[in-house]
Amino acid sequence: MKRFVIALLVVGLFCVPAFAGGGLDAFIGDLNVQARVDLPGFSARIGAQFGVPVPQVQAVIGAVAAPADAFLVFQLGQWSHRSPEEVLPVYKANRGKGWGVIAKSLGIKPGSAEFHALKRGDLVLHGGPGDGPGKGHGKGNGKGKGHNK
Repeated sequence: MKRFVIALLVVGLFCVPAFAGGGLDAFIGDLNVQARVDLPGFSARIGAQFGVPVPQVQAVIGAVAAPADAFLVFQLGQWSHRSPEEVLPVYKANRGKGWGVIAKSLGIKPGSAEFHALKRGDLVLHGGPGDGPGKGHGKGNGKGKGHNK
């Protein structure tokens, strides 16, 4: 029975695209499953993605309710140009109100691309299963629609 449960968890890790359409709650749930399977690897991936040392990631994980919340602290911090130490008090004060309220409190505008990505759960923790060349959400050649492109 234990092998079956472990097999289901491993299979769940390889179904990364499954959370793309499930919104933020599904994304958070999948991240928490990944963290339970390999917390050191999860911490290393967050550190690599956001350019912070693993001990800082582990400190944030220890300060939040669930490992996925740590990812969102770093993601919202990146979007709002704030350090995790600035984001954590906002998280703690508004945790029961939802991530949209936390994002707005950090200055992320409700109509912005970041806010919409948050609400859709269109977020990625790099370095995980299914994350490799050709797996991104990018469209085109990386050039914008501005002048002289």
